[in-house]
Amino acid sequence: MNSSLVVTTGIRSGIALEQQALELSRQLNVPYVRRQKRSLDNIKEMSGAQVILLVKSNKLSLVVDGKELFFHPGLAKLRIKEIQAGKTDQMIKAMGLKAGDSVLDCTLGLAADALVASYVTGPGGMVVGLEDSMPVAEIVRRGLQSYTGEKPELLAAMRRIQVINAHHLGYLRQLPDNSFDVVYFDPMFRQPRHQSSSLVPLRPLANSSPLSQEAVVEAYRVARKRVVMKENRNSEEFSRLNFHTIEGGRYSPVAYGVIYKVVPPQ
Repeated sequence: MNSSLVVTTGIRSGIALEQQALELSRQLNVPYVRRQKRSLDNIKEMSGAQVILLVKSNKLSLVVDGKELFFHPGLAKLRIKEIQAGKTDQMIKAMGLKAGDSVLDCTLGLAADALVASYVTGPGGMVVGLEDSMPVAEIVRRGLQSYTGEKPELLAAMRRIQVINAHHLGYLRQLPDNSFDVVYFDPMFRQPRHQSSSLVPLRPLANSSPLSQEAVVEAYRVARKRVVMKENRNSEEFSRLNFHTIEGGRYSPVAYGVIYKVVPPQ
């Protein structure tokens, strides 16, 4: 066996959990390795896998370079609390987002931005997240649908997000004009940031290619209201990709470039 990705279970696994793992391996068309008290390092060595999809009783996670990655609302939960307290979320402001809007998040990652957007757009809105990495898309899709222990409005926002394993350019090309109110990009992940240490396991799976001008052109065609891109505040990407309007907190290290399709009233 030699696969870059394999599926196995937690060390304490019964028949039901093994069946879940086996079914997942069939769905994703990747090998299943029975745990049998083996260490994850041993499974990695015997299979030649670089990444392990780990099926546990309460979650699905990825193990990369000895580090475990799984869906958690994390900072999104804090941002939603601040919105509830009447504070301004700079991403939401840049998007001009309101209840009932639709958002296409072209760089889903662990869905923090998509979760905040889903909360704001509410039951009448729609948030679709595109994730290029199949294993990341899978843990986020399942996490959004199975996560528990939070307030009903946060869980409802999770459940509303639709996760699609696709590269954004190909997906954008097939969409009709004016399909979403807002099209969003966060290509910042290709630039390592020390404060994002919790995302270190995701980095080897992330698409490190810079955002293309063609993708922005397609996003403009697909967006009804605006295209938004998150980047480092002093990034040259804003000018390269024709994001001439820059928004965001004055002292924040990040900013949001906006291309308006419909200019809001002053």
